[in-house]
Amino acid sequence: MDAVCRAADRLSTVVGVLAAWLLVPLVLALCYEVVARYVFGAPTIWAYELAYLLTGSGWMLGMAYALARGAHIRIDIVYLNLSPRGRALVDVVGYLVFLLPFLFWVASTLDDRAIHAFQSGERTGQSAWNPPIWPFRAVFFVSFAMLALQAAAEAVRAIGVLAGRAPGAR
Repeated sequence: MDAVCRAADRLSTVVGVLAAWLLVPLVLALCYEVVARYVFGAPTIWAYELAYLLTGSGWMLGMAYALARGAHIRIDIVYLNLSPRGRALVDVVGYLVFLLPFLFWVASTLDDRAIHAFQSGERTGQSAWNPPIWPFRAVFFVSFAMLALQAAAEAVRAIGVLAGRAPGAR
């Protein structure tokens, strides 16, 4: 199981780093838009949509990476005062009872929406550029599926702590 958890961590890290690189075309597009709009008086029709598509994709694809690094919000005043087994119990209940069922529901809904958008040829409808929306919806599905995979890995680690194994290094 440790190998599976490490594989989930590696996948989350690779995708999280790639998602961070989405900032480069985002910044370039926004800089181009500012120059085109305010220097040449010729705003683009695509910069707004590209900006929200890249920003949303970057944030969503980074969710599993943030979980793998322990960067999601938690009530530390309570959690940090617990023993390692107490933290593991909170993690197991949180992941298995609350987070994973929610993530499976969201991922299955997003999967259906991405497939429908692809089959119907749905477009964003936000500008004259009007790109297809299915790639963005597919990113949302992949993001929640990866978050579910990372949450399952975190739950397995917490169960290991409850079973008496020392927490493994990432």
